[in-house]
Amino acid sequence: MTPLECVELQLAAYNERNLKLFLTAFAENVRCYRLPDMVLTIDGKAALGEFYAANRFVHEGLHAKLLNRMVVGNKVIDHELIHGLGPEPMETSVVFVIEDGLIAQVFFIPAKSPS
Repeated sequence: MTPLECVELQLAAYNERNLKLFLTAFAENVRCYRLPDMVLTIDGKAALGEFYAANRFVHEGLHAKLLNRMVVGNKVIDHELIHGLGPEPMETSVVFVIEDGLIAQVFFIPAKSPS
């Protein structure tokens, strides 16, 4: 898959809350980080699946609205509005790094710093 196709697949699966399809877009050794402090939040595809099964796909109203997207080489940068995790939508940016047709790294950049 191209970087764009890979990220489009994961977003569609996310919005369908289809964990099996969602995970097909990710490398076995995927690593997810929260910026700006570079905290490693998820290490490996198994941990990614466990996290999304327990903390994301359980929310019936879950939906990511794509506001903007840039593709720069093997990186795709999405600006999203996430609905269904709380009473108000959450604005975030996500940088996906694609290697060998799969998402290898993810960097989450929240619009607001955690309190």
